[in-house]
Amino acid sequence: MSRNAEDLAALVRERAGDAPPKVGLILGSGLGHLAEAVNGVSIDYTDLPGFPHAGVSGHNPKLVIGDLEGQRVAVLGGRAHYYESGRGDAMRLPLEVLKALGAGTLLLTNAAGSFRPDIPPGDLMLIADHINFSGLNPLIGEPTDARFVPMMDAYDPALRTALLQAASDEGIALAGGVYAWYSGPSFETPAEIRAIRTLGADAVGMSTVPEVILARFLGLRCAAISTITNMAAGLSEEAISHEHTKAMAPLGAGKLERILRRFLREMPQV
Repeated sequence: MSRNAEDLAALVRERAGDAPPKVGLILGSGLGHLAEAVNGVSIDYTDLPGFPHAGVSGHNPKLVIGDLEGQRVAVLGGRAHYYESGRGDAMRLPLEVLKALGAGTLLLTNAAGSFRPDIPPGDLMLIADHINFSGLNPLIGEPTDARFVPMMDAYDPALRTALLQAASDEGIALAGGVYAWYSGPSFETPAEIRAIRTLGADAVGMSTVPEVILARFLGLRCAAISTITNMAAGLSEEAISHEHTKAMAPLGAGKLERILRRFLREMPQV
C-alpha cells in the first residue's frame, strides 16, 4: 500500500466520515446515475491527487461514499483504461484507496460485445473467468514477490452465487461467461474475434481485467457483470462505435441496477 493511498484515504475520511465502506463499485458505461442514488459525499477525482483523469465520455469521474440499500459503499464513477495512457496500472491508486478505506469487496461493471446469440445486446453476463488477450499486466514493475498473484477463482464463487440469486429474485436472466480483455481503443477485427472466440471467450471488452488483477493483488474479493451493448465484430450487421456503445448501454443498465441493489440488500447473507 502506497503512502499516497493512505494520505488520500485520510483526506476522504475527513469529508465522508470514518465508517469503512463494505463494498467498492466501479461503474461502467450507462450506470453513472447509480452513484447519484448513494446517500453520501461526492468527491471529484480532480480533488484526489494522482487519481486518473478518466477521460472517456459516458463516465463520471467522482468518488462517492455513503449508503446504498443499507450498505456503506464507495463508488468509483469513472475508470481509466489502458488505452488512455498506455499504463496497465492506471487504476492502482484508486483501488489502493478503496483498500485503505476498509473495503473488502469490489464489484465491477462494464460494457462488452457478445459472441453468443443467447446473450444479445441488452442482456447481462456474469463474468466467471477472464482471458487476458492483451498480454499486458498491471503488476509489471511491481518489485515484491506479491506480484505473483494466484488467479484461481479471481471472480469470487460466493459473490457470483449471490449475484445469480439476486438476478433470479428480480426475474432477470443472468448468463455466466468468460470475458476477454482487448486493449483498445480500436475495436476488434472479425479475425481477432474469431481467434478470441476459439480461445473460449464469450464476450470482449476494454477494461475490468487489469482492475481485477490489481484488486486480487490487494486482497479484495471480486465479482463483475458485463452489460452487452453489441454483438462482436463480424457476428451481426451492427455498426460498432463508441456512440453505439453509449446508446445501447442503458438497455441493460436498468436490469443491472436492480441486481446490484438486491445484492446489496441481501449482502449480509453472503
